Amino acid sequence: MKWNSRIRCALVCLAFTLLFSVFSFRLVYLQMIKHDEYAGLAAEKHVYKQTIHAERGTILDANNEVLAHNVPGEIVIADATHVNNKEALVPLLAEHLQLPAAEIAEKLSAGRRYIVLKREVPQPAAVELRQRLREASLRGIYFERDSTRIYPNGSMLCHVLGFTDFDHKGIQGVEASMEEYLHGQDGYRYIEHNRAGQEIVTYRGQERAPRDGYRVQLTIDLNLQHIVENEIDAAVREYRPEKATIILMRPATGEILAMANRPHFDLNQRTQAKPEQMKNRAIIDMMEPGSTFKIVTAAAALNEKKVRPDTTIFCENGVWNYGGRALHDHHGYGAMSVQDILIKSSNIGAAKLAISLGEQKFYEYIRRFGFGERTGVELPGEIPGIIRSPQSWSKISITRIPMGHEVGVTPLQMTVAMAAIANGGKLITPRIVKSVTTADGEMISEFSPSVLRQVVSEQTAAQVSAALRDVVSERGTAKGAAVLGFSVCGKTGTAQKVDPKGGYTQGKYVVSFSGYMPAEQPEIVALVVVDDAKTGSELNYGGTVAAPIFARIAEKAARYLDLEPHEEPSKPVTAGKVALTKASSR
Repeated sequence: MKWNSRIRCALVCLAFTLLFSVFSFRLVYLQMIKHDEYAGLAAEKHVYKQTIHAERGTILDANNEVLAHNVPGEIVIADATHVNNKEALVPLLAEHLQLPAAEIAEKLSAGRRYIVLKREVPQPAAVELRQRLREASLRGIYFERDSTRIYPNGSMLCHVLGFTDFDHKGIQGVEASMEEYLHGQDGYRYIEHNRAGQEIVTYRGQERAPRDGYRVQLTIDLNLQHIVENEIDAAVREYRPEKATIILMRPATGEILAMANRPHFDLNQRTQAKPEQMKNRAIIDMMEPGSTFKIVTAAAALNEKKVRPDTTIFCENGVWNYGGRALHDHHGYGAMSVQDILIKSSNIGAAKLAISLGEQKFYEYIRRFGFGERTGVELPGEIPGIIRSPQSWSKISITRIPMGHEVGVTPLQMTVAMAAIANGGKLITPRIVKSVTTADGEMISEFSPSVLRQVVSEQTAAQVSAALRDVVSERGTAKGAAVLGFSVCGKTGTAQKVDPKGGYTQGKYVVSFSGYMPAEQPEIVALVVVDDAKTGSELNYGGTVAAPIFARIAEKAARYLDLEPHEEPSKPVTAGKVALTKASSR
């Protein structure tokens, strides 16, 4: 009996020992082996990672004038698990956030712990909402730092600057192309709230500070942009065109000093903009350039030594049948020098120059001037245009392309090509970004001039410049582009509008003028394009519509840039002795 009692006691002790061993093992298993897993699950229930948004970098003009910056604001967020009185909360939020009560109620009904109710809430409004929430003892609403992107100049430079979305990501323009620099690096911190919705101090310190975006300085000069904007607005009022573009550039460096398009939109009210208003036509619109393209034809023929400036070419008295089709000049010209072909803008003369080169060589020069490829400017969406290879040319293409037909170019490409003549034959990459720096001024990246290639010799460029100077005279097609006290070089262009269904639209023209000044040491090169000006057909030419706009811009730009005027007598145009009377056909 005594022995049985001892056995029972031992068994009970063993049972307790085994039980406590199991509990001990389970405790060790939970506390040590499964600690990280369960701690993570607990954190998911009560802790969330809050993003600390980096401040987006500012955009400045060449003189450090602010073009885009941020105004502090807040994001209003709800944690549905902390909401203690939904019925009282909904009307209060609707009043202060100016949102429909039904929309707020629907969001809170989702039951999520992180619900964005509204972004870009001004700080005064957020402060007032906090106060009302405290007074009503309403919980579940939190605030995060945010900012609103502001463009102080409204619609000015809208196509250059672009804009951002609600996540502060660049959508168009420099905002998109320089996103890597402007966005910065977001930080974070972990937050835990108790049942009352109050933040627990324990997790403070577990954070990474954000790195704000860099400052991007453009080559744009806001004062010159004002001049261009005022003139393009005046042109729109006077001619009521379908669209218009003006580009102002420094030829020696490729710096774009001003760029404007119409139609346009207000960057601060971009949600109201229509798609047609948001296009940067300077880089995404194709046009047949018309006679401004003759600088390519003449420069190629001169550079290949096929002709000299005084070489005379018979221009068929205004009508020339080639390839079964008639080519016309506006006036019946006889024998003309190469220089006069540019001055008078003879289509037949330009065609014969191209024929003297041959299709392949002429095509090579078109490509050397940069047509058919993107210029490389720091703006998104640029197109290369359309330049067909000689294999796809028709029998008359060699006579139409020299006068700027059967090609599709962008306004910026045409500006860069004219700058190549002003630069002594050097093709330079256009730039719209000058530098990238930190907020403290430390240089991150600096964009310097980049010469792509020598398109034509310096001598050839000088010969073309001499002719372009006389274009802007009483003898030429662009006397309206003259600026008192300065020598101006330029070329007019008048092209019938292409019909999307094929052929050309009767009575509608794209007129343009591209030029630079002073002729000796060019400081500015500009292009003015007016599409479908509402004026009489006898006045709708590049020389009568676009050239005077250039003159007004150039005159005001010269005063602003403090260029020294100097009048010089125009040089006489000499007649040559050599004539090209016949053209070989291909």
